[in-house]
Amino acid sequence: MLVTLVLFLTGLYDGSALFSLGAVGIPIAVGVAILRYRLYDIDLLINRTLVYVTLTACVIGVYVLAVNSLGTLLQPGGVQGASLLATGLVAVLFQPLRERSQRAINHLLYGHRDEPYAVLSRLGQRLEVTLASDAVLPSIVETVRDALKLPYVAIALRGADGLAVAAESGTPVAKPLRLPLMHQQESLGELILGPRGPGEPLSPADRRLLEDLVRQAGVAMHAVRLTADLKHARARLVSAREEERRRLRRDLHDGLGPQLAGVTLRLHVARGMLRRDPATAEAVLDDLMTRTQEAGEDVRRLVYELRPPALDDLGLVGAIREVAAGVLLPTESGITMEIPQLLPAIPAAVELAAYRIAQAALANVASHAEAHTCSVKLWLDAALNLEVVDDGRGLPSSVRAGVGLVSMRERAAELGGSCTIDSAAGGGTRVLARLPLVDDTEKHVLKAPE
Repeated sequence: MLVTLVLFLTGLYDGSALFSLGAVGIPIAVGVAILRYRLYDIDLLINRTLVYVTLTACVIGVYVLAVNSLGTLLQPGGVQGASLLATGLVAVLFQPLRERSQRAINHLLYGHRDEPYAVLSRLGQRLEVTLASDAVLPSIVETVRDALKLPYVAIALRGADGLAVAAESGTPVAKPLRLPLMHQQESLGELILGPRGPGEPLSPADRRLLEDLVRQAGVAMHAVRLTADLKHARARLVSAREEERRRLRRDLHDGLGPQLAGVTLRLHVARGMLRRDPATAEAVLDDLMTRTQEAGEDVRRLVYELRPPALDDLGLVGAIREVAAGVLLPTESGITMEIPQLLPAIPAAVELAAYRIAQAALANVASHAEAHTCSVKLWLDAALNLEVVDDGRGLPSSVRAGVGLVSMRERAAELGGSCTIDSAAGGGTRVLARLPLVDDTEKHVLKAPE
């Protein structure tokens, strides 16, 4: 058909017969294509066919119009010359027309893949106006799908149970393309893409645009995850605060409350017996003194559990020295301290965590390590570092974390830090805690919860 069209355009054969043949051949070709690909997604093929048929019709129309116009202007015998001039005109106009048509076709079939800056700008604008964190991922998948004219786009987030689709747009396909979503060498999930149709893989231009979009999506997903982690941290903080209040209420209600009520009742009894039986009244008062002292001890215990008074009275350095002084080891060297005389102001939460970790580590040295010497080291850089090393029997081959070990790790993790418990180089056990002074999530100095 292409050869016939060329012969017709050059005017070497009868135009009317060849034009009729071409007009019949084009619908036949379209029909064969539709019949052949009926079992597949033929929308893309139909669009291309119609576009190129329109382009062919435009070329033929320009040629016929040029021949007729030039034929009337030239001499009656100059039809051959008019045909040649028309062919030249079509040849000159064909390339610009093809380029414009190709751009229109690309935009129609492939979206804005040839305009990556516009796509990235549109994605940035959509993310700027997206206030809710749960709307960020839907905005990304919709932007990618609209930009590349894809039937399906989804984002799967990586969690403890593997990948799970968090946002999607379109109808899922059988064999999608999966691109990893990364942020600073960390895998966050996958971008799932459905191809435009069978036998229509993504072109290099599509992949270049997707590489840019994936980088932007990785940053956005990291921000979404940080926001989710912050929400969970706040929820855990609220839960921990409520649990602490519930514990205090239980201790006050079940312990201190009945004690004070009993003291009041026995005071009434002692008052009534002062004149009738002074000896019995004195015994009751002695018992009340003991009960009152016990109630005071309970109050001090509750206060100590909230925050050790030694931290406020002696500071962190003095409080750790006081704990170490209470640990008795069989050698004279005992515990060596490498602690600065004075520390700058430290957030209360970090100060409390360091004290509790030091207290638990030294308690293990005194109770389980069978150590002769122990060293305590405290230093400050971007974080507060605490190291407790003993020369005892060390960790068993199959160590089972007890409450103390778990508590030390949890206290460090709550502040975004770490606490490692392993065997020391020369034997014994080494506890190393690193407590950041600044929260990496919000970049604010940590404060103790109110």
